[in-house]
Amino acid sequence: MNKPLRRIAIFCGLLVLTLLIRDNWLQYVKADSLKDDENNRRVAIERYATPRGDIIVDGKAITGHATTDGDFKYKRTYKDGPMWAPVTGYVSQAYGATQLEAIDDGILTGNDDRLFFRNTLDMITGKKKEGGNVVTTLNAAAQKAAYDGLKAQGGKGAVAAIEPSTGKILALASFPSYDPSSIAGSGDSDAKAWKGLLKENNKNDPTLNRALREVYPPGSTFKVLTAAAALENGLYDSADEKTDSPLPWTMPETSTVLKNEGDLPCKNATLREALRVSCNTVFGKIGADLGNDKMLDMAKKFGFTEEQFVPVRSAASVFSDDMEPSQVALSSIGQFNTAATPLQMAMVTSAIANNGTLMKPYMVDELQAPNLDTIEKTDPEEMSKPLSADNAQILQSMMETVVKEGTGTRAQINGVTVGGKTGTAQHGVDNSENPYAWFISYAKQSDGSSPVAVAVVIEDENANRGDISGGGLAAPIAKNVMQAVLDSKK
Repeated sequence: MNKPLRRIAIFCGLLVLTLLIRDNWLQYVKADSLKDDENNRRVAIERYATPRGDIIVDGKAITGHATTDGDFKYKRTYKDGPMWAPVTGYVSQAYGATQLEAIDDGILTGNDDRLFFRNTLDMITGKKKEGGNVVTTLNAAAQKAAYDGLKAQGGKGAVAAIEPSTGKILALASFPSYDPSSIAGSGDSDAKAWKGLLKENNKNDPTLNRALREVYPPGSTFKVLTAAAALENGLYDSADEKTDSPLPWTMPETSTVLKNEGDLPCKNATLREALRVSCNTVFGKIGADLGNDKMLDMAKKFGFTEEQFVPVRSAASVFSDDMEPSQVALSSIGQFNTAATPLQMAMVTSAIANNGTLMKPYMVDELQAPNLDTIEKTDPEEMSKPLSADNAQILQSMMETVVKEGTGTRAQINGVTVGGKTGTAQHGVDNSENPYAWFISYAKQSDGSSPVAVAVVIEDENANRGDISGGGLAAPIAKNVMQAVLDSKK
């Protein structure tokens, strides 16, 4: 071969080698980044080329699919979308996915690595690719009771309900809400609906999952945690022991008198009586007597200060670690910097109802392959033990007194033992805005088991201030949720 031909051959060989290197670089090294590139329309086309699997509640799908024109063949549909949005989230051809739709996207689209063998067989046999299912722990009747109650109230609010013995989430409602079906496509109507949901265009912020992502001052519902701290640390030994609670009581290192909501029998009241009438002075002094470290330790045992993943992320509830004694007093009655999600307060209640054991909350029972085989099953898991069984039962008796003859009588259920605590939490600078109305509760069956613990919070900026109370606004919703769960057990 003459010299010019040899040079041409070498040059062509280098070109082929460069092409091979570039091809392997794109197919292997850059594969993931190209696949995830928002401008790669082929991935999106493939994603919507087959129907998604379903999200299941009580054996029935709360999701579906519809065919569309254009490159994207299928889009997601939702049944009772606004009611279930805090559970499902959304999946949209234009706006991505959130919550269960995002977390379990691989199962729902059929692309999860655990479905590889099945997908390979289907490809060989020519069977159409299918998505798997996400089976939730939710109770449809409880969810409906929660959502309908919030909707009837007309303001903003949220409900979380848990099965204490397992940690299964039975209801997770938020209001105002939105219909995920309205933004599932990529057309003009979807764009208009999306724009209307954005917080800058809608002050009600309907896509905010208030049950998981909003933290509120828990007000007097936090007093059950303060009572638990008093019992666990040996400050008091029983529900009916008189406390060291002067009236009036001046917060330590201040000249400020902590006030009760009215002329209440709080002087040296027992724990039971103090919880029944909701004495700020008693529980504020308990917090100050125990100190920041012991109160923080108890709050952490119940789940405060850390995000929860159920598997959707829940915001961390707040109890500060560097407070003056007066600030600890205010925090111990659910004010100052103390803030909690509805899920967190349902966790507190469930641990008390479960004789002191807090189970890790979760809302996905199992993941299913398209043929309904179980891919993954969630087993109940103990999260912590905030208080002993004996102290939990003391606290149960106190909460049951609240419902029998205290501020929570509107949560009573015929033939069922109910324990609860009301809360009306201050809101705004110098309590200038309408307060938040809280109610936490559990229902106990005749065998002593507790199938449900509930937390309800209502924020109604349009209500008459004097009409706002946990017992008046939130307790009836909690009652209906508990009743729905009890009826489903029959």
